[in-house]
Amino acid sequence: MNNMKNNRWVQITVLLTIVASAWGAWATENPTHAEAPEKFIIQGQDAASVAKLVRGAGGRVTRELAIIDAVAAELTASQRVTLDGLRQVRRIWTDAKVEVNGNGNGNGNGNGNGNGNGNGNGNGNGNDDPEGIPGTLTGRRVAADLLHDEGITGHGVTLAVIDTGFYLHRRLNRNTRNRSRLLAQYDAISGQQSLWRDDDDNGHGSHVTAIAVSAQRSRGRYDGIAPNADLVSVKALDENGRGTYADVIHAIEWVIDAKDVYGIRVLNLSLSAEPRSHYWEDPLNQAVMAAWQAGIVVVAAAGNFGPDPMTIGVPGNNPYVITVGAMTDNFTAEDPGDDRLASFSSVGPTYEAFLKPEVVAPGGHLRALMDDSAKIAFDHPEFRDGGTYFTMSGTSQATAVVSGVVALMLEDNPTLTPDDVKCRLIASARPAFAEPEVLAYSIFQQGAGLVNAQDAVASDAVDCANGQLDVAKDLAGIEHYMGPAREAEDGSFYVEGHSGFDWDGSYTSDSGYLWSGGYLWSGGYLWPVGYLWSGGYLWSGGYLWSGGYLWSGGYIWSDGYLWSGALTEPMSTNVWVAPE
Repeated sequence: MNNMKNNRWVQITVLLTIVASAWGAWATENPTHAEAPEKFIIQGQDAASVAKLVRGAGGRVTRELAIIDAVAAELTASQRVTLDGLRQVRRIWTDAKVEVNGNGNGNGNGNGNGNGNGNGNGNGNGNDDPEGIPGTLTGRRVAADLLHDEGITGHGVTLAVIDTGFYLHRRLNRNTRNRSRLLAQYDAISGQQSLWRDDDDNGHGSHVTAIAVSAQRSRGRYDGIAPNADLVSVKALDENGRGTYADVIHAIEWVIDAKDVYGIRVLNLSLSAEPRSHYWEDPLNQAVMAAWQAGIVVVAAAGNFGPDPMTIGVPGNNPYVITVGAMTDNFTAEDPGDDRLASFSSVGPTYEAFLKPEVVAPGGHLRALMDDSAKIAFDHPEFRDGGTYFTMSGTSQATAVVSGVVALMLEDNPTLTPDDVKCRLIASARPAFAEPEVLAYSIFQQGAGLVNAQDAVASDAVDCANGQLDVAKDLAGIEHYMGPAREAEDGSFYVEGHSGFDWDGSYTSDSGYLWSGGYLWSGGYLWPVGYLWSGGYLWSGGYLWSGGYLWSGGYIWSDGYLWSGALTEPMSTNVWVAPE
């Protein structure tokens, strides 16, 4: 009996040895199966040729991103090294995470590590004309209600929102005439197109959509800035508010491809991430520039990383797009005299010296529709009113306000180009004053000022935005640009060639100021200014723009080809910041 057992153990041992030897030989011949693959974005001459290179190296292509001549792929370390050595490969990026940040415990502001917090109480009961609502009168504050009275409500203009999805609520599905205005829904994660699908498990996308276009009425006024605009909803973030760069880039590519089918004129991006390269090397920024070039007005959040200087995020740091900061009514909706800049609102200049944000809009505490079963609403009932209203704060919300204003402008004048829209928003904005002719906040903080829908529609300003920038040459790598911001020896910021705009980088939280018209932007406007990028510009804080791209955090981007093992700062939808 013992001999039989011993023989069996010998047979099993021999068999395991043979199997192990076979696996070792197979793994040696097939090294990609012996290493754990990671997700990357690989850029080259075009998506098709890059896909061929990836497959030739043994990698798996998960999605073609023709908009930036790239593919998303899964690669092992050895496959990545192989591709990085090919001259046909221009850049390799880690496919960064895109996610909602914050824990909502209400004890602070958003920051770059995803710990933005917030608190607030939902207001309203979800019915038309709810009473007793202490929330911001957003439409009135930006004079959109005056345009509504004139019959300008966004009719005939399609807004695309890339976010966490859509809430099937009758005041979002339908316009003020009770006609369907949801033209399409696309899930960039699964690649599926649908319609009439309640696919916002998170809630953030529904909230910003409602701010822009809700046909709900409160106190006799529409909640949405453009309540008759048509809508395309693109889901790029999941239930937890997470996705990838590839998902968002694919979403932008889908919007561009669908532009003529659905008449898309405006794209809302309530997203922000810490910059990790020059604007022209960031793959998301490349996609955003392609959308702008295609004739789509892109409106992006500045970020919730203020009040310190140089905190504008991606894609708000893109010089072409309209970047939006946040102001607050200071919880006195009926009194505009104490409004102020929100302390969390990110400010400029950008690392390439551009003046950002262009404008600010209400974002201190905005009340809007959200499904009470969405994850945010379920996890944080303190933000709910017990019905379908939810209060949130951030530049995400301010961005939605401006997207709605842009829709009003395009209804009134459909011939406007993206550069025209940006110019007129800037020219008509109302800055905050500490005293006559003395700005309360620098242009690096408030941009041109508080957006004003009525004045933007009436404006006839031309050639005051992006005039010296060429998006085609930028995308082609022929030219890149820098802005007019400079830093003095004492660390203060100023605008080259213009006096009176010096800023020491401080933030004041005084009682507030009146955001009014009448400011003379002497000598024209500062935003068309752009210079050819010459490299080597030094910010004293440690941002060295030269061949090595040395960041103060120690990241060296040799030629910018590889975003290191992990672009650790995720993109954020800037959900949680304390109401102001």
